[in-house]
Amino acid sequence: MDRIKAEERVIELNEQLLNYGHAYYVLDKPVVPDAVYDQLLNELIELENLYPDLIFPDSPTQRVGGMPLSNFKKVQHERQMLSLSNVFNEDDLRDFDKRVRGGAGDSVEYVCELKIDGLAVSLIYEDGKLVRGLTRGDGRVGEDITVNLRTVRSIPLKLQQPVSIEVRGEVFMPKSSFHALNEDREKQGEELFANPRNAAAGSLRQLDSKVAAKRNLDVFIYGIGGDGETYGLNDHEQSLHYLSELGFKANTERKVCKTVEEVLEYIETWTAERGKLSYEIDGIVIKVNRFLHQQELGFTAKSPKWATAYKFPAEEVMTTVRDIELSIGRTGVVTPTAILEAVAVAGTTVQRASLHNEDLIRERDIRIGDKVIIRKAGDIIPEVVRALLDMRTGDEQPFEMPTECPACSSELVRIEGEVALRCVNPKCPAQIVEGMIHFVSRNAMNIDGLGEKVVEQLYREGLIQDISDLYALTKEQLLNLERMGEKSASNLIDAIAASRGNSMERLLFGLGIRHVGERGARILSEQFGTMDSLMKASLEELVAVHEIGEKMANAIVTYFEKEEVLALVERLRERGVNLAYTGTVVHIEEGANAFAGKKIVLTGKLENLTRQEAGVRIEALGGKLTGSVSKKTDLLIAGEEAGSKLDKAQDLGVEIWNEERLLMELNV
Repeated sequence: MDRIKAEERVIELNEQLLNYGHAYYVLDKPVVPDAVYDQLLNELIELENLYPDLIFPDSPTQRVGGMPLSNFKKVQHERQMLSLSNVFNEDDLRDFDKRVRGGAGDSVEYVCELKIDGLAVSLIYEDGKLVRGLTRGDGRVGEDITVNLRTVRSIPLKLQQPVSIEVRGEVFMPKSSFHALNEDREKQGEELFANPRNAAAGSLRQLDSKVAAKRNLDVFIYGIGGDGETYGLNDHEQSLHYLSELGFKANTERKVCKTVEEVLEYIETWTAERGKLSYEIDGIVIKVNRFLHQQELGFTAKSPKWATAYKFPAEEVMTTVRDIELSIGRTGVVTPTAILEAVAVAGTTVQRASLHNEDLIRERDIRIGDKVIIRKAGDIIPEVVRALLDMRTGDEQPFEMPTECPACSSELVRIEGEVALRCVNPKCPAQIVEGMIHFVSRNAMNIDGLGEKVVEQLYREGLIQDISDLYALTKEQLLNLERMGEKSASNLIDAIAASRGNSMERLLFGLGIRHVGERGARILSEQFGTMDSLMKASLEELVAVHEIGEKMANAIVTYFEKEEVLALVERLRERGVNLAYTGTVVHIEEGANAFAGKKIVLTGKLENLTRQEAGVRIEALGGKLTGSVSKKTDLLIAGEEAGSKLDKAQDLGVEIWNEERLLMELNV
């Protein structure tokens, strides 16, 4: 096909796929089978490969993500993204209604909408084409995450009309996508997301947009960023219809209410029905409908006076603690879990709830046999809120954490500065199994077919004692396992063989050294080139590497000092596992992130991370943590209840961040 005909066909395919995608992702009304869509998309890809200059910014092929970024640019919003005031009960809502009617008259009507539990974004279109997408940030300055927002298929890259407009919306992760993501992360031995909101926020802050593209995010657009009257609109409900006409996905579960009683009925309905939705909501947004009335009411410094958010209370239910079980993670941490009498909460049946550590059990005085109140933190993670002391019969049994590991009988220890008990026996079978599950996971050695149950079975049957034994397995041995057929065994042997050639950073991450994540493993592998060179590196040499903090360096030195580790590496070498870095060298410039080379102080209580977790992440990015504020301090990160350190930092003119800014910079 010559170029002229190719261009005509590319334009035609773009238009077709745009319409099909809008019907599927926005209207939820597919007009062609998936196979037809895929066939047309493949045709477009082939033409774009032949003629790269015909790849248009709004092509559906541009939703898969591009090259990773080093950071996100900070951009000032043209119009501030204000937050909403909150109401928590009927009295608060009636007070809001009185203030509104006192300022705009009794003819006021409201639009009630579901409050989507996601991440607020601003989308800017010029002549109908998406040119920029920003996070809310602090309301005045957000991050440019256009590359990631382009991967959200319900966000149109090209509008139905060539208008220039800014719109605001909420990007979220559907429940099904969230559960699938956490199941996958659990299999890979990765930390689970606490709730869909955190998962969505973490996805949009990925520097690699290919990761965001795999997260199946969605969006609801809830308003125009500027003056709706510019587009000939008179009220909010009318603007939502207009946005739908342009191709945006607006939530249809909304209602225009003329009285506060109608608003309360809407709230009551969705308080009861929210569990049936395919996405999470955490309240109801109530907005004055008419733009004229909105203008009459105006704004406070932080929020509009014509809108508020009714926040749902966390659903709490009573159940009984039947038992408390212990699990051992791959780093030896002992985690107690409450085994509960099955109970329905926030739309699912709950039978287990993590008790985190011994201190929490003592603080809340939770006993076996107790009647307890549980809820789902963030409507997702079950937690025990409190024991009902008045309902005790005297038969309840206090729980004592054991002094010995339940898996290997070794003494449990508490490392200074940590609340968790640990088993420090490197031969603990529970740790060995968890470590091997991590080793074969997708982000480590990526051995397809070696799931958790297969690893457990191999260990139980005595076929593997450590990770090196995986490379001595035979097909005949695998065929003796339950549910392992000829083809599965052959595929698994092939997958194990293929993993021998992985670049060093996968192996290093798979070893599970404390504080060494994927990024640290890649940086170390790039810097030292071979496992032998890394094993010989001194603490000083490690700390000198950009983004390698003292904690990580100490952990590496301590790990490779062990005779059993050196013997393990030698066995891996003998069994043909590659011990050298074969990836592409990517040099990281000094100052490529917001922490490198800075002296940083953490103070106050953080909500989403412990201070220890935050410190590890900061040091991994080259930051230097100090305990006190001085003239030499570059940055103070202040959580809730920050005290004298915050005062001193303000006096000295030290840069100060809140937790939201910290999470933004950490891409959490």
